Amino acid sequence: MTTNMAKIAALVTPSERQISWNEMEFYGFIHFTVNTFTNQEWGDGSESPAIFNPTAFDAHQWVDTCKLAGMSGLILTCKHHDGFNLWPTQLTEHSVKNSPWRDGRGDMVKEVADACREGGIKFGVYLSPWDRHEPSYGDSEVYNEFFVGQLKELLTGYGEIFCVWFDGACGEGPNGKKQVYDWDRYYEVIRELQPNAVISVCGPDVRWCGNEAGHTRTSEWSVVPASMLDNEKIQENSQQVDDGMFAKRVPSQDEDLGSRGVVEAADGLAWYPAEVNTSIRPGWFYHPQEDDQVRSTDELLDIYYGSVGGNGTFLLNLPPTPSGRIHEHDVQRMKELGDVLRHTFATDLAVDVKASCSSMLDEHHHANRVVDERTDTWWSAPEGMEEAWIELDLGEEHSIDHAVLMEHIRSGQRIERFRLECRGEEEEWTEISSGTVVGYKKILRFPAVHARFIRLMIEESRWCPTLQKFGVYYAGKNC
Repeated sequence: MTTNMAKIAALVTPSERQISWNEMEFYGFIHFTVNTFTNQEWGDGSESPAIFNPTAFDAHQWVDTCKLAGMSGLILTCKHHDGFNLWPTQLTEHSVKNSPWRDGRGDMVKEVADACREGGIKFGVYLSPWDRHEPSYGDSEVYNEFFVGQLKELLTGYGEIFCVWFDGACGEGPNGKKQVYDWDRYYEVIRELQPNAVISVCGPDVRWCGNEAGHTRTSEWSVVPASMLDNEKIQENSQQVDDGMFAKRVPSQDEDLGSRGVVEAADGLAWYPAEVNTSIRPGWFYHPQEDDQVRSTDELLDIYYGSVGGNGTFLLNLPPTPSGRIHEHDVQRMKELGDVLRHTFATDLAVDVKASCSSMLDEHHHANRVVDERTDTWWSAPEGMEEAWIELDLGEEHSIDHAVLMEHIRSGQRIERFRLECRGEEEEWTEISSGTVVGYKKILRFPAVHARFIRLMIEESRWCPTLQKFGVYYAGKNC
């Protein structure tokens, strides 16, 4: 990459809404509709609203379960592909208003949104563009008007929304015609009514990681070719058959999305960060036969470290049972996961310790900025300096087994390769970890070492590297 291209890539930055989303890190997905009562993954739109009756529904239990794991938000499937609406929409009779639940007077979207706000977490909506019940689907102009009307109901009736989540699953309408989605109009409505909400997956703000299996890339770049903004909107790439294999697919051809070679060949660049979405069970909806197939705590931790700790976010699905409550096995797993994370990151041993560096842009960007626990200060190397180091003196020897690195992403994503070293009072430097990209957050796990000095060696970067945080932790045997 030429120096000019390196600088161009380094200076691509996120919007404020993307930063707010990144800071959420870990949040929940709730898949709940008529499929929960038919024991299916996809409904075909013929299901009667009469089957929808979660007699023990408790939105606060959903929120409490998310909080057990340390989640910061919840996204609800307000309408899945079957077309059944969890709110009393005025645009179709296929909704909770014609179900026995709450005697037809319920509004599940409202109850969940209210419970999120009361519980101190954010609320987001999933609305399937594909609608297998709506007769106008396939008559593009008419259906787009219908879909925009539903969007407006959700974006004006339920308070602040942090995310509008669109997937790309699609199929033919009842008349055999392909529906042409008016994505630009959908985005315009969202920007007007919920300007702080990110538009995810089939949207310009948040990129799908590329699989539903929890697989994460070794190097996850937020700066990628601008052509990727349209990837999930291409109908030929969408999921059209409920065969159970889509969730297990892990494409290998797109492992590298933002290296120097990729960026150099791109016609344009965009800040388009990744979200990792997967389910705690094999299915997205609840199936009783999967009660003994809940992912283990160790497996969920691996996905967490690969996503949140790998410059992405983690969207974990928790499918409620037909009663309307999240199963006790899933609740227990969320508590176990949350307990490990809270224990691991309870104490940052590097807060306010002595920090030094190889070079700095100026006194406002000194190395001590990485240990001051502020988000509005950061260290920066001088412009054009692509290699640098930062050293922490913990004051005395400590056992450590985790480190957290965070770039100042308002300045861009720049670090390409680094290694982490440590030493005791009289010892030589020893490498304990290494990596490629950092971005919003990089979490490093390594066998416990006993050290007083920790050094980050930045071996490659674009233009000049920045660092907002350099944290050091010890989880011990409880991790």
